[in-house]
Amino acid sequence: MGGSSLAPLVMDRVIGGAPGMPRLHVLDTTSPVQLADTLASLDRSRTFVILASKSGSTIEPLSLYRIVRQWLEAEGMARPAAGSRCIVITDPGSPLEKLRQQDLMRMTLPAPATVGGRYSALSVFGLAPAALIGINLAALIARAHDMEAACGVPEDNPAAHLSSWMADAYEAGRDKLTLVCSEGLQAFGLWAEQLVAESLGKNGVGIVPVIEYERSTASGYSDDRAIVVLRYAHDTALSAFARQAGEVHPVFEAVLADPLDLGAEFVRWEYAVALAGFLLGVNPFDEPSVTEAKQATSAILEGGDTDVPTAQCDVAGTWITFAGGLAERREACKTRIDALRVAARSAAPGDYFAFLVYAPDDEARFGSLRDACARLAWNTGRAVCLELGPRYLHSTGQLHKGGPNTGVFVIVTARDTADIAIPGQRYGLAALHRAQAEGDLLTLARHGRRVLRLDLPTSDVDSLADLAADIVAAGLQ
Repeated sequence: MGGSSLAPLVMDRVIGGAPGMPRLHVLDTTSPVQLADTLASLDRSRTFVILASKSGSTIEPLSLYRIVRQWLEAEGMARPAAGSRCIVITDPGSPLEKLRQQDLMRMTLPAPATVGGRYSALSVFGLAPAALIGINLAALIARAHDMEAACGVPEDNPAAHLSSWMADAYEAGRDKLTLVCSEGLQAFGLWAEQLVAESLGKNGVGIVPVIEYERSTASGYSDDRAIVVLRYAHDTALSAFARQAGEVHPVFEAVLADPLDLGAEFVRWEYAVALAGFLLGVNPFDEPSVTEAKQATSAILEGGDTDVPTAQCDVAGTWITFAGGLAERREACKTRIDALRVAARSAAPGDYFAFLVYAPDDEARFGSLRDACARLAWNTGRAVCLELGPRYLHSTGQLHKGGPNTGVFVIVTARDTADIAIPGQRYGLAALHRAQAEGDLLTLARHGRRVLRLDLPTSDVDSLADLAADIVAAGLQ
């Protein structure tokens, strides 16, 4: 989860593996539907597993490991043979290192204990998966070294330029850091989003990262935007966009020669965000609010008294809950559009919308939601974020709870019947997936955030497409 998964995911999507090398599948979700689909697509006899967790105690990778390990052994593979397919990446002395010995896993690749997860892109967390799929590590690291050397020059420091630009924009009220990337680079936003949100979103302070998937013009942006354009040198259309946007908004432009320049951008952004934490007066290396949501999830799974807000109405099978700052604004809702409009009307100038969706991460489901969020942003001028649950809990979740109270949150869950047992646990993957959503709902409400939960009957493609249409309709008034 989080820093242990996003850098390899981004390198795979941006750079890609070499022909003839293994394909990388990143499992950073507790969705039983997605896990079942992934396992069904794999050849058990040709599958190896990297189990990555800095602390060695994170519930998601440990739960997934138990399931995948059972899957490896399901058709007669001996325990030592199954263990030889598993490689661990963790801090020295962590509980996961002890589990590796107990379960006869192949080896441990020790991570540097002094490097935080979201700053670990160019540590073994990112580089081991990259090596296994055939990425040219020598070239990637050479670009990173060049950037690191440039960041050591006081008079022309690329990271200092970015951090001071971010801080200046924030002081001017432009706290929506909007990332617009060339085709093929969009995945970088997932990594940068976590780095910025989790490092800087605390103590009531925060810069809100907003990933733009499609944007041809900067017109319609509100005056709370600061725009980062990350483009390839040959992308003349995005170069023109940057010039046009720069007439109205602060723009920071980074130009990459090719995908391997990703190594340089990892370094630039890690230094820049650490420096920005100093400029904003926050500690860029902790994440206090992430722990709150984890504790709430654990309490729910253990059956404790957690006071999770319950649904106030049932609209055609969708259970609707208004919580936190929206608890007193709820109205009689005859449709989901009514409920979405209640949430939308609570937004003040400078606020943003965040859709936190607990569903399988595939284009069929999320494509319609991305389009809907883009149209909502266009119609309202507001920043709109679309986040995958539970991934965002280890990413933007810190900002949601610890940053300024400027977010309007729509948590989308579904009562899917699919489930997978977690060996050694009394709850299954579906219960964990749902508990993570409800733990976040509870934590956001306790922080007084404005929260609407839409609990759908199912997360199938048609159900999410219908929700996307309602989001668009709600944003038209």
